[in-house]
Amino acid sequence: MGGTAGYVWSTVDDAPVRELFPGIRSRPLWTGANGAKAQVLEMDPGSCWEGIDVHAPGPEEVFVVSGTFHDGDRDHPAGSFLHAPAGSWHVPQSAAGCVLFVFYPEG
Repeated sequence: MGGTAGYVWSTVDDAPVRELFPGIRSRPLWTGANGAKAQVLEMDPGSCWEGIDVHAPGPEEVFVVSGTFHDGDRDHPAGSFLHAPAGSWHVPQSAAGCVLFVFYPEG
């Protein structure tokens, strides 16, 4: 009997690509029934979010897979984990480029 019953899986290569801003792409991996979602965010070198990214309705959790992510305040190198509570905000950017795994537990 397999242990994967009920699992949902996808690969980054198979995920559709959606350009959010110039040089910033989202690849959705999963969306739950309650609105939770997981995605990979790719940021090209020199890219910057247009405006302020406010975390609503819930928190945002980010794991820096590769490169260096800058949240508008400080650099976060590969291997960093960030938890941003609901209502917090930042201005995502990356001078060198990065790949992020982003999880929204409440959508």
